[in-house]
Amino acid sequence: MNKDEFQGGARYVGGKVEKAVGDTVSSRDWQVDGVVDQVAGGAQNLYGRAKSAIEDAVDGAPELADKIGSEAREAGDRAADAARRAASIAQASAKDAPVLWALGAAAIGYGIAWFVHGQRD
Repeated sequence: MNKDEFQGGARYVGGKVEKAVGDTVSSRDWQVDGVVDQVAGGAQNLYGRAKSAIEDAVDGAPELADKIGSEAREAGDRAADAARRAASIAQASAKDAPVLWALGAAAIGYGIAWFVHGQRD
């Protein structure tokens, strides 16, 4: 709790008391002053709460950045491992059936060429 939260809360409570006294003695000035203090105190308290929330977020930002960074590194490592496994499987299958890979590459190349240079009217 910072000083704005405390002072705003105290001013709000003081305004409630002031309004209650104004209601009791039928004083319009006390009632108006009480409502003004309630509104001002509530606004100051709200400002203090927002200030505290921002300070908490700033204080927690380095830890959050470290957590996100470590999770990103772990995800990158998992993706690299998966790519290595897929590459080794592809290498092994290419050694086993080089003709099939050559035919597949030729078919893909033909498809790309047809798409790029297809019939034009």
